[in-house]
Amino acid sequence: MASVEIFGKEAELYSNLPNGRIRCTACARKCEIPEGRIGLCGIRGVNNNKLWLYVYGKVIAGHIDPIEKKPVVHYMPGSSIYSIATTGCNWLCKYCQNYDISQRRKIEGSEMTPSEVVEKAQFYGAQGIAYTYNEPSIFMEFAKDCGIEAHKKGIFNIFVSNGYDTPESVNMMSKFLDCITVDFKGSGNQEFVRRYIGIPSSDPIFSTLKEIKSKTKIHVEITDLIVPQVGDNLDSARQLCRFVYDELGPDTPIHFLRFHPDYKMMEFDSTPVLTLEKHCEIAKQIGLKYIYIGNVPGHKLENTYCPECGHLVIQRYGFNIEGWNLDERNCCKQCGYCIPIVGSLQKKTKRRFQFME
Repeated sequence: MASVEIFGKEAELYSNLPNGRIRCTACARKCEIPEGRIGLCGIRGVNNNKLWLYVYGKVIAGHIDPIEKKPVVHYMPGSSIYSIATTGCNWLCKYCQNYDISQRRKIEGSEMTPSEVVEKAQFYGAQGIAYTYNEPSIFMEFAKDCGIEAHKKGIFNIFVSNGYDTPESVNMMSKFLDCITVDFKGSGNQEFVRRYIGIPSSDPIFSTLKEIKSKTKIHVEITDLIVPQVGDNLDSARQLCRFVYDELGPDTPIHFLRFHPDYKMMEFDSTPVLTLEKHCEIAKQIGLKYIYIGNVPGHKLENTYCPECGHLVIQRYGFNIEGWNLDERNCCKQCGYCIPIVGSLQKKTKRRFQFME
């Protein structure tokens, strides 16, 4: 950990320790940082006995995405999202497809105030802002200020997160966050997360989800990156699905994502589709109602089916919605069963679709 000049903004998520160090409470690592040093994430450091968020107002990436790319499919379907990130991350994933951003231990990016972030989202016609590409919890204070400004303009906020959080960071989320997709890797298998992510345990992720469920109104979706050979254990998938069913409820969407080789795991093949289908079958056996496969364009489990009558109610291809067979209350037109989707299909997007009857 190297010393840095002071810039950015004082953080809020920290406490002073008797030994003179500062404990960061933005994520479950809870780094204890001495004067003049930076935590593992590379962006939160101590100067003058205060913790600073050095990337406050520094946006390293900004893109317009469909909300389905996050992936989020039961919240504001068809929305356009302004996705932003800073440098740094609290995980060390060997397969990270955004490693140039997340593993960059430099304070870099375009200067943007929270108001300017929101103005940019408005300029692009985005209905929401996603804090993504790296772990947003580590730049929580900046995300919060952006999120509060976004709400003033009728724009919603999404985290694409690893869920490796604390009660303090969840409390801050509750002040501005509308939706979160928590992305498990290898179903949270302990051996996998230690070897390929660099964290001692996935337990804090489960604790975070319980905290979000019990103390906030944030919409939650679950993703699970299935890495062949080393992160495709079916018993671990069963444990994850049981947790989602018991603690979050059977209506919680779960997405099993196909791995593709990247960064330090180029020697691995892409996940066999059959492996993903086996995971989906386990989720179905547990009783989860909305089960999806990601990164396999054209697969039938990109779609949403009515759990009551089995009718195809939302047809997708990749990140695009191709057909919509729900009424104005998001209920199945075939049997009337209401699908738990927050918000309606965005009008600006509807004109691109051929609707199913």
